[in-house]
Amino acid sequence: MLKKGKLVAVVPVYNESDLIKDTIDGLKTIETIDEIVIVNDGSTDNTLDICKSLGVTVIDIETNQGKGHAIKKAIESITFDFLALVDGDLGKTSWEIKKLIGPIINGKGDVSIAKFPKAEVKGGFGLVKGFAKKSVYYFTGVQMDTSLSGQRVYRKEVLERIDYIPNRYGIELAMTVQTINNGYLIIEVPVTMKHRFTERNLKGFIHRGKQFWDILKTSIILYIRKYKR
Repeated sequence: MLKKGKLVAVVPVYNESDLIKDTIDGLKTIETIDEIVIVNDGSTDNTLDICKSLGVTVIDIETNQGKGHAIKKAIESITFDFLALVDGDLGKTSWEIKKLIGPIINGKGDVSIAKFPKAEVKGGFGLVKGFAKKSVYYFTGVQMDTSLSGQRVYRKEVLERIDYIPNRYGIELAMTVQTINNGYLIIEVPVTMKHRFTERNLKGFIHRGKQFWDILKTSIILYIRKYKR
């Protein structure tokens, strides 16, 4: 791999005390990553203390404001030429971000997105994922399976042309739509990463409900933006 420029991995976290160390350990095995930045988004457990012990850059947000806000805060605070976005619950499977980095730093695409294997057990994600997939197609005419995947690598130029990043769960949908409509090439990369499973219980359905609502709001805003121009 020939990399020209600085690659920073940004890891937004909220109450990830059980997995954040393993996630960072996995990222530390990737030689092409120049800096790791954790954004603690108002965690109420001991996530912040653990993050501070890992020997990486830590940005602390006192109150939880959402994944999108955390990523915007990081982008404003760091210098980079390539940006990897990594969820904090991947554990040691985070090393597979390496598969996403290669195509981008070698000029084969502008953005790479992790394509997870099909879940063996349903976690109530189908409705949300299906709606997001249809939204991407409606706004771009492109069929994608990874519109909600948070594991991504961007060239800086792509991010400089994205002017709408929602604060919460709509971030992936909004960034995907704008990336495609700005004429950039997205590569979907198969991975075997694992992340926290959202169970089919009351807590899980509340989480999915919030996620669906945020994605619906994002779609409405994208619709308004489309027809205002």
